[in-house]
Amino acid sequence: MNTDPQTVVIVDDHPLFRRGLTQLLATLPRFTLLGEASCGKDGIELVNATRPDLLLLDLNMKDISGLEVLKQIKARDLDTRVVMITVSDQAEDLIAALRAGADGYLLKDMEPEQMLENLQSAADGKIIVSENLTHLLAVALRQQKRPQNPEEAGLTEQELRILERIATGKSNKLIGRELDIAEGTVKVHVKHILRKLNLRSRVEAAVWSVENLHKKNPS
Repeated sequence: MNTDPQTVVIVDDHPLFRRGLTQLLATLPRFTLLGEASCGKDGIELVNATRPDLLLLDLNMKDISGLEVLKQIKARDLDTRVVMITVSDQAEDLIAALRAGADGYLLKDMEPEQMLENLQSAADGKIIVSENLTHLLAVALRQQKRPQNPEEAGLTEQELRILERIATGKSNKLIGRELDIAEGTVKVHVKHILRKLNLRSRVEAAVWSVENLHKKNPS
């Protein structure tokens, strides 16, 4: 497992939950908390100022929704990975967050050990979604018309190699390292993959890959 140090910012309007999350993170030396914010506006300013590796973001806040915060952070094209941590298990919230670029979506009621395990995976560059929510995303994807195989989508060999690595939760940086290409080149390929598959997020691409590649071509 990767043990690279990770800087973290927490944005959540519930003080007790922030404290609990802070205590959890303190149990792992690889995580360094840079700061926390109790509202979306302060959260955006804090992330812009500190540029953390990982942002743990509440979905429902009083001033600005977590979804809006997410969109503003992603628009800045920072390298910050954003994990939504919320009480909402509604399909529309999950899908809206992933389509806005969230790198993960976790429910607040999960066990502390499970939360830590997921945050470690997020720090390793993997896409994380609470296990009991993944079926919601798969169902939503099936209801929309999109290519059913790489040939129909017109994916190149390189795009297919990148898609297979996205499906395992690897970040652009890790994919670039494995394929010996620049991280910026990977980003361009990912945009082309999403456009060809009529998808809006890496998580959707990962689900599409599992549904349309792995089941048909088990290796």
